[in-house]
Amino acid sequence: MGRGRQKAKHTKIARELKSYSPAVDYDKLEQELTGHSSHDDPYAAWADYDPDAADGFEHQERSAG
Repeated sequence: MGRGRQKAKHTKIARELKSYSPAVDYDKLEQELTGHSSHDDPYAAWADYDPDAADGFEHQERSAG
């Protein structure tokens, strides 16, 4: 591709990007950045946590010896 066509293509893409304005969901953005929303209970994810549940790993004490 010649330099003129390449430059024209880049100019076209730059114009499209400049005028592009997506809809922003600020609640989703807040949740993504903070890990939780101000409307949610920050401890709700821990409600189902069971530390004694089998996780597929065997936990064994090492004996000194």
